[in-house]
Amino acid sequence: MTKISRRDLLFASGTAAGAALLPFSASATPSAKAQKFEFSLNMSTIMGQKLGLIKELEVASAAGYQHCEIWIPTLEAYLKSGGTLLEAKKRIDDLGIKIQNAIGFAQWIVDDEATRRQGLEQMKREMDMLAQLGCFRTAAPPMGATKEAGLDLRRAAERYRAILDIGVSTGVTPQLEMWGHSKNLNRVADVLFVAAEAGQPNAKLLLDVFHLYKGESSIDCLHLVGENSIEVFHVNDYVTTIKPTSITDGDRIYAGDGEAPIKEIIKRLKPTEKPVILSLELFNKELWAQDPLKVAKTGLEKMKKMV
Repeated sequence: MTKISRRDLLFASGTAAGAALLPFSASATPSAKAQKFEFSLNMSTIMGQKLGLIKELEVASAAGYQHCEIWIPTLEAYLKSGGTLLEAKKRIDDLGIKIQNAIGFAQWIVDDEATRRQGLEQMKREMDMLAQLGCFRTAAPPMGATKEAGLDLRRAAERYRAILDIGVSTGVTPQLEMWGHSKNLNRVADVLFVAAEAGQPNAKLLLDVFHLYKGESSIDCLHLVGENSIEVFHVNDYVTTIKPTSITDGDRIYAGDGEAPIKEIIKRLKPTEKPVILSLELFNKELWAQDPLKVAKTGLEKMKKMV
């Protein structure tokens, strides 16, 4: 039997420990660089064609999207016309598409107590519906607090915490949405403060290429947004000949057709545990006049080129 010295043992253990501290080898690179982004269609992009909930889902699936974002008013119109959540869920499953987020407009953030109470009730009702559809996120924009400046951000944080608590009970996370056109929560600094001050681990941000420009937030502040703080990100483009003070939702164009620094923005999103969902959100009347399937397919192709 070969005799092993104490020196040999120390050398071997030191080598092993050192190896454990080394970065991944080249052979590990493919898994380390696994796809970090997936693509979604926000139904605003084909909303003008007035297809209704089910046909919108069918278009998104046929265009090749894995994911989509629905609008609460469209869902409610479907239910009022006789549709059911059970039927919608079955169609969603048959199509193989995942609803990653919903766009709603409950006034959860406003100062008026009675209106805010109604907003909380609305959020809970909407979250319950979304959970039944397998959608576990909803937008939480500053609806009702957009026209007059001066919202107390500490109060806003308390109110965001209240809907985060509802989210825990329903399983649907409200994502704090920044609106560049609002007088409140129109900059990244605002939503960062409110989300942090809410003091809840499930707080998330919902940001948008267009709203970064509209609210005049520097993209260089995005490195301050924590890892996994953004799960869905709205993608669109614009031309800088239209200034932030003048640009409107209708001026949004396909990703890559304008001058927005989309690639630089995406680099700063830092997905780690799971992919960030890049969702195409347009309100362009010219596209609303076109074939919705063509619009959806073109939007997906252009987004993929940006990543």
